[in-house]
Amino acid sequence: MYLVEQYRMYKTANSLVENDDFGVLFIKENHKEIWLEKYKNKTSHVVRLVHSEIHWKNHLKQDIAAVFQKAKTMKRYFLGKHVEIHNVYISSHAPVDDWEVLKKPMQLKERNPIKMKVYYLSDEDLEEEQSRLQQAIGSSNINYPNELSEQEMEEKVNYTIAKMESIFENKTKEMENVFSKGKPLLTYFLLAINIIMFFILEISGDSKSTGTLIQFGAKYNPAIIENDEWWRIISSMFLHIGFVHLFMNMLAVYYLGVAVERIYGNVRFIIIYFLAGIGGGLASFAFTTNISAGASGALFGLFGALLFFGLIHKRVFFQTMGPSLLIIIGINLIFGFVVPQVDNGAHLGGLVTGFIASAILHLPGKRKFGLQFPAFIVYAGIIFGLITFGIENNMNSTSYQLMKSELLNGQEEYEEAVETATEGLKDPGDFESHLLFQRSYAYIRLGKIDQAVNDLRKTIQINNEFAEAHFNLAILYYNNGELNKAKERIKKAYELKPEGKDVQQLYEEITGDTVD
Repeated sequence: MYLVEQYRMYKTANSLVENDDFGVLFIKENHKEIWLEKYKNKTSHVVRLVHSEIHWKNHLKQDIAAVFQKAKTMKRYFLGKHVEIHNVYISSHAPVDDWEVLKKPMQLKERNPIKMKVYYLSDEDLEEEQSRLQQAIGSSNINYPNELSEQEMEEKVNYTIAKMESIFENKTKEMENVFSKGKPLLTYFLLAINIIMFFILEISGDSKSTGTLIQFGAKYNPAIIENDEWWRIISSMFLHIGFVHLFMNMLAVYYLGVAVERIYGNVRFIIIYFLAGIGGGLASFAFTTNISAGASGALFGLFGALLFFGLIHKRVFFQTMGPSLLIIIGINLIFGFVVPQVDNGAHLGGLVTGFIASAILHLPGKRKFGLQFPAFIVYAGIIFGLITFGIENNMNSTSYQLMKSELLNGQEEYEEAVETATEGLKDPGDFESHLLFQRSYAYIRLGKIDQAVNDLRKTIQINNEFAEAHFNLAILYYNNGELNKAKERIKKAYELKPEGKDVQQLYEEITGDTVD
């Protein structure tokens, strides 16, 4: 009878795999137990088939408890959030005492509990229990031919065992191969470039200095729009503001980059990195007027690449990095919304475009033109939309008018700087004092001293802590022979900014006092 029962078990397993899309989860070495799974409607339907003689109900209960415990340890291998186990015993005889009560559905008392139904395919109840199993899992009919010789049964059992083992081994190899498409050489190259650029910034001035950042290619919206310096979207990916910023981003580049480069291969990895960096940079350009720099957009693009990988390889994703990755993405996005200094536009833009870039390239060996071409169209549409919206949004932004007036003053285009600041002052918001200051600077350069003095007076009325305004006003008063007013302004400037060399020098010249 042993051969008949083994035949029933593997005939059932083979039917579920071939006809009902079940996958092989686990095969016991002695071939007396096999676990199958089918994911449907966010639920993992797990069929555990076991060839075992159980004579008493208590022994059956003990085995059921052991299966519950094993299922808990295997839960991370299941695809679904909810798990339903169909625990199927195959034996010639059912337990001697009354075990029928164990047919009732059971579950563990916990959040998202594992549910279980028990079936006992004995000679006596074969058709009834088989029908109950098929109905529960929505399976097609499983037939057991009556007229088979022992040799035929043995051949079919051996064939099916070999087949199941092959399926299981192929899945194991597929999981291993997924992470061996490329060595992380470009990840190390990116690390080196970013670190080198950081030290160049520090040597050339200060990585936290606005002027140094702009000089070396930070994202600076006025230069992008007015001077067509769109290359800043890419160059800003390799600049970092301070050591902590560099360290955190490079740590993320190392861990994410190694994973993505191993999964996608070298060429796909670097293309995804740049496409996501461009998407993140343009999102920052569109929604954030501040000067910004960093690899955050590209990094979130690597998150997007791993999410796309998870969409294709759900089981591998959730068995390895999936849960932790989703938590990290969630924490970073929440942090970005809570902390004002974080450029969440770059984060979200990089995440979305990184995901889409991964869909354009797809995983190695998996070409799907029906997905890849539409993904390319979507990416192009997003890029065009961000550029178009970004230009319009910046032009209508007061903070952009302020930055543009600063840029024009730096380029000695003083008439245009006055016009830009004046436009911004129509609805200045919190930027009124800074717009007035920029316009006063342009007036000074144009020789319109009275207008400059008037703007500087308004500036310190609005913001009496504006050291540069007091300093410039002191110069104008001093040059105009108004010594008392000049002393008052330079004393205030020195009070606010005593470490400034220019302030110290002018303070000594106007007051006659020596600074400490």
